[in-house]
Amino acid sequence: MAENTSPDFLDEKAISQAREPEMADAAARRKSVALNIVENPLKRSTKQQTVIDAQAFAESHGMPEHAALFGRGALVARDPDRIETIAELDDEERHALTYERDHKWHGPFMLWYSISLCAVGAATQGWDQTGSNGANLSFPKEFGIDGGGKDEWIEGSINAVIFLTAGLIGAFIVDPLNHYFGRRGEIFITACILTATPIGSACAQSWQGLFAARFIMGIGIGAKNATVPIYSAEMAPARIRGALVMFWQLWVVAGIFLGFCANVIVKDTGRISWRLQLGSAFIPSFILGLGIFFCPESPRWLMKHGKQAQGFRSMMRLRDHPIIAARDYYYSYVIYVEELKVARGAGYFSRMWDCFSVARIRRANYGASTVMIGQQMCGINIISFYSSSIFRDVGYTDTQALYASLGYGAIQVVFTIPTLFLIDTKGRRTLTLITFPLMCIFLLAAGLSLLKTDGSRGERLGPVVLFVYLFTIAYSLGEGPVAFQYSAEVFPTIQREQGMAWAVCINNTFAGVLSLTFPRMKSVMTSTGAFGFYAGLNLIAWFMVFCFVRETKQLTLEELDQVFSVPTKKYISHELKVWLPYFIKHHILRQNIPKPPQLIEKEDNAKTIEE
Repeated sequence: MAENTSPDFLDEKAISQAREPEMADAAARRKSVALNIVENPLKRSTKQQTVIDAQAFAESHGMPEHAALFGRGALVARDPDRIETIAELDDEERHALTYERDHKWHGPFMLWYSISLCAVGAATQGWDQTGSNGANLSFPKEFGIDGGGKDEWIEGSINAVIFLTAGLIGAFIVDPLNHYFGRRGEIFITACILTATPIGSACAQSWQGLFAARFIMGIGIGAKNATVPIYSAEMAPARIRGALVMFWQLWVVAGIFLGFCANVIVKDTGRISWRLQLGSAFIPSFILGLGIFFCPESPRWLMKHGKQAQGFRSMMRLRDHPIIAARDYYYSYVIYVEELKVARGAGYFSRMWDCFSVARIRRANYGASTVMIGQQMCGINIISFYSSSIFRDVGYTDTQALYASLGYGAIQVVFTIPTLFLIDTKGRRTLTLITFPLMCIFLLAAGLSLLKTDGSRGERLGPVVLFVYLFTIAYSLGEGPVAFQYSAEVFPTIQREQGMAWAVCINNTFAGVLSLTFPRMKSVMTSTGAFGFYAGLNLIAWFMVFCFVRETKQLTLEELDQVFSVPTKKYISHELKVWLPYFIKHHILRQNIPKPPQLIEKEDNAKTIEE
């Protein structure tokens, strides 16, 4: 893609401001992105100059009627914690800002509609994987692949292909799709794919045809998964961004539950039951494709494409008062200009490479990759993909196995809801550090319970189901909601598509590996051995979270640069020497000691940091 024609950088005023003479050369500029915004850049100027710059921004981008509004919004963005002291605000604006601060969940209808509709898109993935969960009971027999050895690999590949193509193909076509069609257009295209392919799966006449339909489905899932969380994060206010974007996970598990419901509803339809189970997954995608037309485009995407006035109109629809929209939009623009200083001239592959070569972005990538791979390491998807088969193998009938799986789906929905309130108070890092050890214990206990072969049927099966359900509760309160939420927010605006594409690649590729290998792993290692294997991976995942996942709760997408300005070595040292002793003394020894502050690098120190 020729960089000099990219609409991402058509805002000539931003470009001219970004390319200051003191920026020596491309290599030096690229290195400095690791430290790009460590403190509020508006505080570099006086109040008067801040107002002048904001008014000039409005006038130069076709919004002269909003010049005074942007001036006041810039003052609020410059000092957001001292609203009462800003004399330029009128009473209505001050009341709107104060009300927003004191009423966390207040927002306009369009904000809630857009976030909720995007969450419906998440249900597609959950519904599809549970459709195949139920279909696993019958489609192998339909196509004559219900034996061992090679047949187990074929069954695994049919289940795995949607995740492998999602991770290896779908995630990496996100950038061009977003580039040419926008966030809304990309979501519509993938919704069409995900409406057609479940129907194609239901009509398959051979396992090869089913494989092909799911191959294409995976491409749509990967592209959708990498865009919808970004779209949600770019619309949501910082104070509730975690909870709103976490609707993604809530609706993934809602899709899982609805998929299990569909499995149970059609279980008595005979030989076509597996076809109906797979085909029913078109429902949420159809709703998403229709509903997305009524949503506004992402303000930050419009900003990147030089459509400033249109972007502000979009932000106005997503905020409850013009002063709030002006504050959020102008501050995002200021950060975007800062990012242009290092991103101008970097094409798609250069920006992808930045995810690994630039220190600030690399640290974010460490965290995003950790929570994404941790979602597969914890073992939840061996339940999501194969719970019906597992429950049948321990002695349930096919119907009982479907009902037990339905209970698993219901538990995920119920216990994901509390995390809506915990994720922005307790934090992403805290929730995962608490729940990974619990998942290890419960999964190991479930595996060991499978060894019991004597006693009544209830004595044999009850503990297995109990510990699987307890494992699911722990997952729903931690790693489940955090993975996509965290990955969607940690990358800077310029690298957001590339960073999220890589995170989705990691998540879906390893989901594919899990789905591919579990049928054979269960045959060779037994279910107990497979459960024990994933229980051990939970401990490894906990250590990775401790080292690489940094807290992001209640920070704006722009302020996250402060968190990732700290070198990894220094961060791990702080966690080992400061946070861990505090945790042991306060939570285990019950000593009443003050909580240490989060490690955030200051601007004057950040200028000299090198990782």
